[in-house]
Order: sequence, then C-alpha cells, then structure tokens
Amino acid sequence: MKTIDKADEAQLLATIDRWIEREVAPRVKEFDHADKWPAEIVEQMKELGLFGATISPEYGGLGLPATTYAEIVMRVSSVWMAITGIFNSHLMLALAVEKFGTPRQKERWLPKFATGEIRGGLALTEPDAGTDLQSIRMVAKRDGNDGYVINGTKTWISNGIEGHCFAVLVKTNPEANPRHTGMSLFITPKGPGFTVGRKLEKLGYKSIDSGELVFEDYKIPADHLIGEVEGQGFAQVAGGLELGRINVASRGVGIAEGALRLATSYSQMRKTFGKPICEHQAIQLKLGEMATRARAARLLTLDAAAIFDRGERCDMEAGMAKYFSSEAALENSIESMRIHGAYGYSKEYDIERLYRDAPLTCIGEGTNEMQRIIIARQLIKRNPIS
Repeated sequence: MKTIDKADEAQLLATIDRWIEREVAPRVKEFDHADKWPAEIVEQMKELGLFGATISPEYGGLGLPATTYAEIVMRVSSVWMAITGIFNSHLMLALAVEKFGTPRQKERWLPKFATGEIRGGLALTEPDAGTDLQSIRMVAKRDGNDGYVINGTKTWISNGIEGHCFAVLVKTNPEANPRHTGMSLFITPKGPGFTVGRKLEKLGYKSIDSGELVFEDYKIPADHLIGEVEGQGFAQVAGGLELGRINVASRGVGIAEGALRLATSYSQMRKTFGKPICEHQAIQLKLGEMATRARAARLLTLDAAAIFDRGERCDMEAGMAKYFSSEAALENSIESMRIHGAYGYSKEYDIERLYRDAPLTCIGEGTNEMQRIIIARQLIKRNPIS
C-alpha cells in the first residue's frame, strides 16, 4: 500500500498550485487555441516529477498513492485538463511495466520513464475496436526464436506523435478461444516499421496530440513482450484501467470544480436588475446543484482511489467515480456557460474551454454506458441472493 506523509503531500500540492498559477494559467489560451504542443510545460512537468508520479522510488519515481495523484489531476484539470493526459497516458505505460514486467524490463525501462526521458502511452484502440478490446486486429507473429513482427494500426492514441514508446495490445494467437487468451502486450519504441499517421483533430482536449500509429512489418525483440509470457495482455490492460478510470474521474472533478469556481466568481461581478446575478434565485439554484455535484464527484473519486491504494479490487468504485464525475463535468460546464451568458460563448473566457473538454471524460477509458454495465454486474456479483 502506497502512502505519503501529510506534510510532504501538502508541500507537493502547494508546489503544484504555484506552478499552475504561475506557468499554466497564463499560457493555456495560447496553447489551446492554437492546438500547439506545450513543449515548455512538458519540460516543467519533467522537473516536477509528474512523469514518475506513480512509479516506485526504487526506479526514480515519486511513488505517489492514487489519492495524492488524483488530487494533482483534479487541480490541474480545473485549469487545463489536456496536459494531464500527457503524463497520465505515459503513467499507464509505466504501470503495465512495473506491475507485470520482468525484473530486467523494470530496471531497463522504468528509470527512463520516471524522468520523462522516454515518454509514451498506452495503445489499445483501433479503427474498429474501442470498448470491445477483444476485437482488435493488430497481430504479432513470431520471427524465429528471438523476436516478433507486428502489423496493424492503432488510433486515437494520446502522445502518439510526440511520444517515444508505447505499450501496444496485439493478438499473438488470433484463433484463441476465449479471444482474450490470445492477446499480449508489447513495449514498442518508435523505429523502422513504426510510423505515425495523421494527427486527429478534436473538439477539445487540444495541444495533446492524438494520432494514428501504423505498424508495417515492425520487428521487435522477444524481451519487449511485457512479462515475457504470451496471452497475458488483456489481463494486464484490465489491471491498469482501474487507475485510468480514477484519472478520468479526477479530470471530471477538476472540470466540475473549475466550472463552479468560474461561475461563482462571475455571478458576483455580473449585475442585472440592479443586483449581482448571484442574488437571483434562478442562479442560486444552478450554483447549489453545481456545488453538490462537484463535491459528490470528488468524494466518489477519492473513495475509489483509497480502495485502489489498499490493493483491493475497485472496478465498481472506479466505474462509479468515472461515470458520475464525467457527467458532473458535463453538467457543470454547461450550467457555468449559461451563467456567463453570451460571454460564456466567447473564447476570451475560460469556461468555453472547459465546455469543450468535458465531453471527452464521458468517453475516455470506457464509455459511461459501459461503466453503468460494469457497476451493475459487480453489484449483482457482490450481492448474490442466498
């Protein structure tokens, strides 16, 4: 179980707050409106240790528990959600190696992941396979005794263009039944046979690159198979999705809280009919609902993170947090936009960015429709009739 001293946590979070205020907030519009890779901010995140946030100290990481990590993501996302994806997708790659890799793989890769020297992400989605990962078509075939040849395409991969290395889910036995028993996870650094396709344009979540990864006769040594045992890939990925959903839930909390903060401030400045609009009952009803949603989302997310830190199964709790927090982000962003009136529709105000970013949280790391199914199935499994 990962823990952190309260004083150390407070100092770390204070450092993050100062960084957000001094470096991120003043430049977010510049990067977001231009959909520009924030190279300077990425370097600052390296210095802050964010690329090693959840990696164990023995490999050079901060070794943060999920609760502290979630708090960081909430705070950053309340100002600019997109940059959390740059280090979160990377940490999903690192988690797969640290949790399932061989000792040799951990020693080779994790120190470079922790410093951000090598950055990357998790490559699961394909043009015809998203939520249903067992439908992927990318194949890795044995190339003698020493390696594999990979062919196929991944899409919507965060850090795909600017990243260096990815954990890629493939089929090593396409004929396997059940299908998940024929899936494996590889560490794939960029090189011959591995090219990046087009950058995918998005409604929000700007500046972080979402791209296509194309593998054509990409040759890779056998020791890049995570765990060096075929057929374990689906389980390895599923084990990391809990933390991924806690991250997305944290993003939702950040957006919900950020939208509330903006609305609370603006409603005290804007006047109609001779008084600030926060004194009108219609606005008070909105603020009351927004505050409750944001608070509930935060508590659900921290609850899931605490269970994760205890090493217990938390797919139901992570699903609840992800589902509720993302919907809270969506609702609070649109309510805040309405409170801002015409100004909320202007690019001069920050709420329009939160409004564009919020919908992704309802889709990423499994759609909210799928989350509700997961919640229901676990609810029934945990409460069988006698």
